[in-house]
Amino acid sequence: MTNDKTMTIAQGQMVEVEIADLTDTGDGVARTDGGVVFVPDTVVGDRASVRLVRVKRQYANGKLLQILEPSPHRQRPGCIVADKCGGCQWQHIEYPYQLETKRNSVVQALTRIGGFADPDVRPVLTANNPLGYRNKATYPLGISATGQVQAGYYQKGSHKLVNLNQCPVQDDRLNPLLAEVKQDIQERGWAIYEEERHHGELRHLGLQIGRRTGEMLLTLVARRGKKLAGLEEQAEAWLERYPGLVGVCLNLNGEQTNRIFGAQTRCIAGRDYLVEEFAGLQFQLRSNTFFQVNTEAAEALWEAIVAELNLSGDEVVLDAYCGVGTFTLPLAQRVKRAIGLEVQLAAVEQAWENSKLNHLTNTTFYEAKVEEILTGDAPDIPKKLDLVLLDPPRSGCDRAVLEALRQRQPKRIAYISCKPATLARDLKILCEDGVYQLQFVQPADFFPQTAHVECVAFLNRG
Repeated sequence: MTNDKTMTIAQGQMVEVEIADLTDTGDGVARTDGGVVFVPDTVVGDRASVRLVRVKRQYANGKLLQILEPSPHRQRPGCIVADKCGGCQWQHIEYPYQLETKRNSVVQALTRIGGFADPDVRPVLTANNPLGYRNKATYPLGISATGQVQAGYYQKGSHKLVNLNQCPVQDDRLNPLLAEVKQDIQERGWAIYEEERHHGELRHLGLQIGRRTGEMLLTLVARRGKKLAGLEEQAEAWLERYPGLVGVCLNLNGEQTNRIFGAQTRCIAGRDYLVEEFAGLQFQLRSNTFFQVNTEAAEALWEAIVAELNLSGDEVVLDAYCGVGTFTLPLAQRVKRAIGLEVQLAAVEQAWENSKLNHLTNTTFYEAKVEEILTGDAPDIPKKLDLVLLDPPRSGCDRAVLEALRQRQPKRIAYISCKPATLARDLKILCEDGVYQLQFVQPADFFPQTAHVECVAFLNRG
């Protein structure tokens, strides 16, 4: 949101504002005589005192100083560092209003970007608990001013670490590891990585758990891993201490990058994967595996997909951006043949493993860019498809993918998206000239306490 006129308020100025809207990144929006001001940690209905910390020509960013009159949608956060930690944006917002806001963000994107008049957007699907839902967390490591090992999330808009001993949005079975592993690292004397100097060893602590099985995996991310004396001994001690822990891994990332994991991972003790159950199937998940962090919400979305598709069992289905087969494998149980496309070799290998683990014989996986397969002449993929499932990254689909789908014209498309703006953009292209018709969009809350919303859009061939 921007204002047409030039801002008449100055950086450093304090203003009183009333929050009238929320952005798709979760900040409050206030409109003043001087222009539009974006204010984190607020909610619609708040009247607040704000300091302007950044002023541009058509908008300003403000820092919340004081709530003068709270919104009826405001609540006390359950986490003592919610105002500092960058892990969540919305713990101060009542959960029903979070859901209302997320649905509205989807409607607005489809209307403003997609050009859809009065789109059918269903109420947001939820899991049972808006806290304790994350099955995976990867924490940066740091050192305090007094020399103590820390792990947590970065403070909003900075690289200043907020130390955590527990996190209300991660599975609470991981909390003992978060609190205690830091102390073990301290006692071992392992050097913590310093980003500015590109010096030291340990960069991140990764924790993940199978929500259904209780199996846990602990992964240390190090720069080189050569100076971690006693690592094998410590790994065995962790396995003995935590009954649910099935493996300790070491990932090496020696690059000066914000990317967490490097290309090489080795198992130090136990095994290099945990087993999780999803949609009635078993999945082997490794530390660098992409898998939805909210198992229950992902299952709710999957059930909505199955209910809408009403599969007969004779379909040939293409799952683009399939990852480790999260949706490919449950689809394979209900169709004649399921084909998965994924650009990451490690994910494709795991998809094959998971297919064999579940004794599925009607699956095929390709390591390839989706646009290359769809625009090429792959002999093993039929020209006419009954269903295409799309689940691209936040940036959405490459234009070539959309054009190829318009040419191939599968009977139905189910488009899963984690960003309403790119979903709306891509749906507009698919539906141009009536090639496809948007039936409805089903949002799901994969990330409570944040502004993120997942969706699946169902399209029928025109």
